[in-house]
Amino acid sequence: MSKKAKTAITPTREENFPDWYQEVIKAADMAENSPVRGCMIIKPYGYALWENMQSVFDGMIKALGVQNAYFPLLIPLSFISREAEHVEGFAKECAVVTHHRLEAGKDGGLVPAAPLEEPLVIRPTSETIIGDAMSRWVQSYRDLPMKLNQWCNVMRWEMRPRMFLRTSEFLWQEGHNAFETEEGAREDTHKMLDAYADFAENYLALPVIKGEKTDDERFPGADMTLTIEAMMQDGKALQAGTSHYLGQNFSKSCGIKFQGREGGEEFAYTTSWGISTRLVGAMIMAHGDDDGMIMPPKVAPHHVVIIPILKDDQDSAAVLDYAEKLAARLKEQGIRAHLDASDERTPNKMWGAIKKGVPLRVEIGGREVEEGTLTHVRRDIGRDSKASCSVDEFVNGAQGILDQIQADMFARAQKSLESRIHDVSNVGDVESFYKDGGVGFVKGSADILSDAAFEKVAKEHSLTARCLPFEDKGNKVIIGKSY
Repeated sequence: MSKKAKTAITPTREENFPDWYQEVIKAADMAENSPVRGCMIIKPYGYALWENMQSVFDGMIKALGVQNAYFPLLIPLSFISREAEHVEGFAKECAVVTHHRLEAGKDGGLVPAAPLEEPLVIRPTSETIIGDAMSRWVQSYRDLPMKLNQWCNVMRWEMRPRMFLRTSEFLWQEGHNAFETEEGAREDTHKMLDAYADFAENYLALPVIKGEKTDDERFPGADMTLTIEAMMQDGKALQAGTSHYLGQNFSKSCGIKFQGREGGEEFAYTTSWGISTRLVGAMIMAHGDDDGMIMPPKVAPHHVVIIPILKDDQDSAAVLDYAEKLAARLKEQGIRAHLDASDERTPNKMWGAIKKGVPLRVEIGGREVEEGTLTHVRRDIGRDSKASCSVDEFVNGAQGILDQIQADMFARAQKSLESRIHDVSNVGDVESFYKDGGVGFVKGSADILSDAAFEKVAKEHSLTARCLPFEDKGNKVIIGKSY
């Protein structure tokens, strides 16, 4: 019997995927649970990743004419109640503020004092309060389109929290656009979904399926919800971003009306769209291995980690000087280089870089200094990529290596996705696939959803209709287990 290979993460993905996921976050020092149940503390390394993601996507949406703004965290309950389907969809997830001010209680502790005249909801999403602002800012067709976005936190009371994937409080961007015509709004709904797909695939190396949500899965209050669906390594789906066509539902409830081109009063057509920190979870589950995280270079906090191998004081000074000069040259090339000059043991530094998923690791010792060389290793394929070269060769070629890592990560994930989409003809095929332990998605005629037997099969195997893929013109449906 062969000896089991040692891994940095225990349990492995095969042994227990959910626990593996939590251990990767811990090993990469990305986040931890907070004292408030369901909430998390994002640590500096995890937040640096989110900042890079935010910076990239913020530039993408600004290029589409979107402007950033900020709206209140607290929303009057009466605002939420204006759109019946919306409030029904979020009612069970809302956290409500009912009192202000604390005062000393009889036992010496603090108790809520004065109740508010109207309860305030901690925003689960901001369609209603942004709609209220738009009702003042939009007066004429000349004020349209109005494209607004905010980067913020929201709260949805989560019963089964999991860091990055489902937390009661999470970070996201929420875009809210208003248009003169239905055509303009529908076109925008697709345009923003395309931006999400571009971001996921070309920056996060995360292949996605673009499509429309079924009626049962549609955003509360929307006329149409578009989605990008990703597959994790355990074969489950993760909704990676959504774009909603809201029609005139919110403009009528919020009073977003304007003087039209013919002089009459008209209601605007609105859209909303959002991605969140769950994309961090998606990257972990799509790319990580049994040694930890693997970061897509385009958003990685560090592109290169430089590890000096130190032995004695005289040798150490030369090695550190050599490493510092290398780091400076890489930074001049726009490469995010991190020199680990800590007094931690060299093996621990190496394993730390591996667990954090830094795309390229460089090792420099006394021999490399004497020879004017360095040793480098790709994180995504590990020791098989270990190579030595001159400093000049590495500096000139580092960006090309990073680009190759990015491309290879996407290609592997794309191959995995495509190989685990299985065609089915009827509900019986769906049931057989999952009953026999099938992993991944099934794809079949959209008519499967209207089969009376589907509801029972879906409940038994925890299945949902993920989307009606655009590539099949809405005639087929993707079904799977999901996060």
